[in-house]
Amino acid sequence: MRTLPLLLAFLMFSRIVSAQSLCPIIPMPAQAEKTGGDFYLTDETPLIAASPAVLPEAQVLQKQLLKFTGIRVAVQPKSNRPAITLRLEKGNNPAAYTLEMSAKGVTVTAASGEGLAYGLTSFLQLARKAQGKESGIRVPCWNIQDAPLYQWRGFMLDESRQFFGKAEVKKILDEMAFYKLNRFHWHLTDEPGWRMEIKQYPRLTLVGGIGNYHNADAPATYYTQDEIEEVVAYASERHITVIPEIDMPGHATAANRAYPQFSGGGSAKHPEFTFNPGKEETYQYLTNILKEVNVLFPSGMIHIGGDEVSFGSEKWKTDPAVQQLMQKEKLFTLEQVEHYFIKRMADSLIQLNSMVLGWDEVTAAALPAKQTMVFWWRHDKPQQLKDAIDKGYKVVLCPRIPFYFDFVQDSSNLVGRRWSGAFAPLKSVYNFSAAALPAPINGKSPLIEGIQANLWTETVSSTQRMHYLTFPRLIALAEAAWTHPEKKNFEQFEKRLKDALPLLKQQGIYYLDTPVKTPEPIR
Repeated sequence: MRTLPLLLAFLMFSRIVSAQSLCPIIPMPAQAEKTGGDFYLTDETPLIAASPAVLPEAQVLQKQLLKFTGIRVAVQPKSNRPAITLRLEKGNNPAAYTLEMSAKGVTVTAASGEGLAYGLTSFLQLARKAQGKESGIRVPCWNIQDAPLYQWRGFMLDESRQFFGKAEVKKILDEMAFYKLNRFHWHLTDEPGWRMEIKQYPRLTLVGGIGNYHNADAPATYYTQDEIEEVVAYASERHITVIPEIDMPGHATAANRAYPQFSGGGSAKHPEFTFNPGKEETYQYLTNILKEVNVLFPSGMIHIGGDEVSFGSEKWKTDPAVQQLMQKEKLFTLEQVEHYFIKRMADSLIQLNSMVLGWDEVTAAALPAKQTMVFWWRHDKPQQLKDAIDKGYKVVLCPRIPFYFDFVQDSSNLVGRRWSGAFAPLKSVYNFSAAALPAPINGKSPLIEGIQANLWTETVSSTQRMHYLTFPRLIALAEAAWTHPEKKNFEQFEKRLKDALPLLKQQGIYYLDTPVKTPEPIR
């Protein structure tokens, strides 16, 4: 009988040890070992950057430590004091890193600046979560070896329907970088508004920028080219690539308000929804736009949408230019016209040395596989994903369930979208695994670049609501994109998330606390 109390005591002790040794970093690293002791971080801690190649990462850490902890470290070539040292070594994975910590120093080693940035981010997380009332911070020591599961770890923000501005975008980019997300998909054009300055066509913003989804008469809001350059540079400093989306041939209403001569008409529900594929000048107009976009965004990737064209293509049936095109090119259906248009614009992008990105509808357009990336969003159409992989396209997974963040995240939410009653709670986002997708989809295909969440803003008219729908699901997304499935554990993630939520509050970010403790913003 004595063995029972001893067993219970042992189990309780094991749980305490396990809780104490749970690595607090998000996303969970591939390998992490608590070494004991603390590294004392103060204003006097040297930041060793012996090589000019590591200076950008050292300078970013300087800014982040000052912003988030108030500690001011100096970059130095060498020092005899306990220091933070950045080291580049040859390696095959530019995103991999090693973090070694002891009371005598911190060393981050990687094959590239990207890997160094991720290692320093892990250190920054430990520093921000550390407690201390002294002039410095006692950072618990961990030894970590880490690398991401996916190359593409993305988030899309729709600013056509609701404009938030560069300060809020930078705040999102900060949080993305803090959780090692690396692709910001910027949805800048759609029906409600055109949000990007194009020098050759100023009416796109002056006229097309008027209104939003919630108020058609709202004053014009958009990004100047200088502001876009600023945001792209800010993201690049954090190893985040910005990908613009210029929707075509559908979702073109805002552009057609500005330049109606290129409109292909629409429907009662979606007026002036399409560009006109029958007019040769339409292709030159859009190519001119894409040339400016290509200059503004050095990613070498432009997303052209290509989705839901049938919502407003019915007038193509009677448009003389479209009918003449169909006769000339022997096109027998409006879908074939749509594919002809997409191939023409894809050719323009390829000539600009840009990858062609599109929603999963473009899978049927016979685009060149090596220059095309498909975003699978229709979770109810798994055949689209299979077709994309079978045709050799690189694929980003962003299925509506669970990666459309405009879908509500809790059963108590009253405002927002659902799919036949289904929604996208934190746990579903976290537990998503491409490897677990049902047959015949090959979820382990090397063509799967990664995953992405999308926030459409039909139900969002305030920054507070944008934050509420994004957080903390963005943090769960980060771990789903970075951490190998066998290392994931939702219950342990929830424990680590509790320490992460106060950091959101410090940055003025409104979020859903689970179980629900915060009121839902109405819109």
